[in-house]
Amino acid sequence: MIQLLFILLMIQIAFILILSFANPIRKLVVIGLDLLKQGRGPLVTKTVAATMCVVLSSTVYTITKIQKRSKDASIVNPTDEVLMAHRLLEAAFLGFSLFLGLVIDRQHYYIREINLLRKNLETWKKRNHNHDSLKRRVETEKPNPKGRAQVSGK
Repeated sequence: MIQLLFILLMIQIAFILILSFANPIRKLVVIGLDLLKQGRGPLVTKTVAATMCVVLSSTVYTITKIQKRSKDASIVNPTDEVLMAHRLLEAAFLGFSLFLGLVIDRQHYYIREINLLRKNLETWKKRNHNHDSLKRRVETEKPNPKGRAQVSGK
């Protein structure tokens, strides 16, 4: 299970690095995450996260049992030391994996928000530019005292 968790951590770190820097792959990852968050995706993700939390709590419980057994016996058992190291590594990988999942989720959310704000800013710039050009056009056409429009300039 440690090998599987290690591979999962490496994939999550790769996703975080891809989402951290602007590159062509980032667009594909964002689109993939958008598709993952539609339909049954959130339900499956929450189920997997809940299962990982249960396994993490079970691992922590096993660690506390091993520690208690070592204290009661007051002798350090080599088998318990190996089991303890294995369980600690497993618990650390599970905790890091859950944390990195949250980091990926937040990065995806912020990237979507930034893209939305950029689009809104561009539309407001276009509207403002159109308004300014219309305002300049109206200012250049000064009304003639006889009621005719006079174009200033040439």
